[in-house]
Amino acid sequence: MKLFEAKPAFFALLLGHILAMEVLAWLTIYLLGPGWVPSTLAALVLATSQAQCWCLQHDLGHTSVFRKSQWNHLAQQFVMGQLKGFSAHWWNFRHFQHHAKPNIFHKDPDVTVAPVFLLGESSVEYGRKKRRYLPYNHQHLYFFLSECPSVLPGVGDLSWAASFYSRFLLCYIPFYGVPGALLLFVAVRVLESHWFVWITQMNHIPKEIGHEKHRDWASSQLAATCNVEPSLFIDWFSGHLNFQIDESRAQELMRAHALPTSLFPTMVAPLVKALCAKHGLNYEVKPFLTALVDIVGSLKKSGDIWLEAYLHQ
Repeated sequence: MKLFEAKPAFFALLLGHILAMEVLAWLTIYLLGPGWVPSTLAALVLATSQAQCWCLQHDLGHTSVFRKSQWNHLAQQFVMGQLKGFSAHWWNFRHFQHHAKPNIFHKDPDVTVAPVFLLGESSVEYGRKKRRYLPYNHQHLYFFLSECPSVLPGVGDLSWAASFYSRFLLCYIPFYGVPGALLLFVAVRVLESHWFVWITQMNHIPKEIGHEKHRDWASSQLAATCNVEPSLFIDWFSGHLNFQIDESRAQELMRAHALPTSLFPTMVAPLVKALCAKHGLNYEVKPFLTALVDIVGSLKKSGDIWLEAYLHQ
């Protein structure tokens, strides 16, 4: 069915619009000056560019763009290192663990977040053991303040990261000076971090989170993952992570046949959905806003469970 054949033009356009936003942000300051309004607009444009970099490097990390793995990894290092200032090796190390065991404590680093947040089964465990490092019954509130940006690169890929920081500072120090350029950088990271956290966690935090259940691979993926209803805007805004079930379910098939480790989710979704229906597996799809609200609701529920266990057991 040619589902494994990437469309180079699509990824070229994706990279092109990222680079165009980088140029647009600089031109905004160059033409309008470093006032509050131009600076705010530039920060929003840069944050959008940075968020879209996450999505592009994700596809590259799954070796789904080029036919040769080394080309994908080199391109990922460019996007993560030169365009973002992060380590591609750090991302891959964590992300592959996530796909192997989504929402499993101590195996999926994305949900092994205690003692800062209590998710799923950790709520009862901490409550019964009378552990109270933070007011967990309010974690759904401090979640909005805790999406701290990472302002330093990973341990690896330092030369790539250095090229990013050098370029950013050289572009904006002439307008703001060193303190102002650093402030702009932090503002971009804060905006980008919120975007990144919400779109990556809307598929997982509201789902089952706990210790290893030793279920078959497909069932464990579906218990930990949901989709978000697609549209042209949502597909772009989420970098197609709204098709999380289809991306995750495809991993098993691709690795079994030594194929590139990511499918194009809009194409494979009907096949995965039909497979789930055939075997009686729940294929959950929810509206975008519902998915976001469910993150907060899930955190509040876990916090309430912790408080009940902490006070009464």
